[in-house]
Amino acid sequence: MESIYYVLCWHCHRRCKHCYDDRFHPYVRDELDQVVSEARDNAPRIIANLPDSMRFLDAEASGDEAVYRTGRIILSGGDVLTDPVRENVLYPTLEAIQDKYRDKGGVKVIVQTTGDLLTEKILAELLDRGVWSVSAAGMDDYHVGMQGEKRQPLIEKLRDMFESAGMISMAEHAQRRLSDADSTPVYTLFGATDESWIGKLWPRGRAWRNDLSKATMADNFCNAWSGGLGFLQQGKSGSEVSIDPDGNVYPCCIKTATPLGNLAEEPLTEILYSVAELPAIQAINQGQPQLMGLDDGWQENDFLNACHTQTPTGNEYANLCIGCDKFHQTVLGPQLNQLQSQRRAKRLGVIASTGQPA
Repeated sequence: MESIYYVLCWHCHRRCKHCYDDRFHPYVRDELDQVVSEARDNAPRIIANLPDSMRFLDAEASGDEAVYRTGRIILSGGDVLTDPVRENVLYPTLEAIQDKYRDKGGVKVIVQTTGDLLTEKILAELLDRGVWSVSAAGMDDYHVGMQGEKRQPLIEKLRDMFESAGMISMAEHAQRRLSDADSTPVYTLFGATDESWIGKLWPRGRAWRNDLSKATMADNFCNAWSGGLGFLQQGKSGSEVSIDPDGNVYPCCIKTATPLGNLAEEPLTEILYSVAELPAIQAINQGQPQLMGLDDGWQENDFLNACHTQTPTGNEYANLCIGCDKFHQTVLGPQLNQLQSQRRAKRLGVIASTGQPA
């Protein structure tokens, strides 16, 4: 894969009004123990079921010779730098990922955090564990205390901290045209702004409940990076999937209403090969969700009509993600669940007949 976006744990020290998942928030006592235990216990199984190699073919490279590059695994939350998660989940996961890929072409590991929990000590611990990049992703008006000019002192502090540790900005990395083999660590500072990432906000989680999504039918999140576009292209550029702490895997960070499968149980490659022939999955892979139902009795107009709804506050709203959710709930979800059950039965059958897992 070119990229794997792995949400390591639900725990977060913030409860941002724009967050795309209600499960990202502070936990205490038994609930905190539960989410940390889930993340800690599932991580080794998930890592074991990741691809054997994170090398991928660069389909855009010029020249006659094939160019292979090193893929990346993005570890995010929540916030993976909170005290309960950092020592118990993040550091062991970083070490396990390095062990898995050390002799198999390597991997570029990115740690994504809001930024306000990072210290010089933690940064050194991350770099010592082979982290290639740190992304401070809370630089936006939605994070309390980060509105407008309020975030400038933190931005300057983080930039000084990164550069004192020998890191360079992602922009400088691109400008210097460093080779794929260059190990110079990099940093990025960004947030949910109109010019960056989820600026219009996905119709998900608290962003949805708070009526904050500005996306329209013209905003096809599927036909973009971290959307479904190209996620099936195993071993080639453009391929990315998203993983939840429980192991559920999705074709996009936005998350479809039904997962493709579960990495705590089965290998990612087997899941992707299993679902790849479904016409609806092909439509997601092509970044054309409006075509998902053509083989299941949904014409394009049927899908587009299903994209219209009302927000929880009663405002009219329409986006392709809404239609995708409805199609999953009524048609594609049962198909994916059936395939997962078939794969599980096959594994159990192999275990029963040979005593060994498939």
